[in-house]
Amino acid sequence: MWLRVIWLLGGVLSLALGIVGIFLPLLPTTPFVLLAAFCFARGSSRCERWLLQHRTFGPMVRDWRANRAVPLRAKQLASVMMALGSVVAAFKLPLIWAWLPAACCACVAAWLWSLPTRAPSD
Repeated sequence: MWLRVIWLLGGVLSLALGIVGIFLPLLPTTPFVLLAAFCFARGSSRCERWLLQHRTFGPMVRDWRANRAVPLRAKQLASVMMALGSVVAAFKLPLIWAWLPAACCACVAAWLWSLPTRAPSD
């Protein structure tokens, strides 16, 4: 029972971060939405079904589950947005913290580019 609640809360938190990531370039949307789907699969079949049927997030989750690959365009866009966000953060944050967003984004980008790239669909 408690484990399902923890998975559900993890899914909700991941999805919230993914939605925030649409507007903030430092937070990549796709990994958080995929993590939400992973959590919902273990915590709530109803939430998982809702996410899979969502018109914006559903296709990315279904495509990931079917192909285990990320479209090249998504990799490029995520990398550019994270780089831009890191540059802005470097100028806005105190010097002692300016490196942190870039380090986090570099880790996410390395993970993202290590995944297979989906061939463009015709």
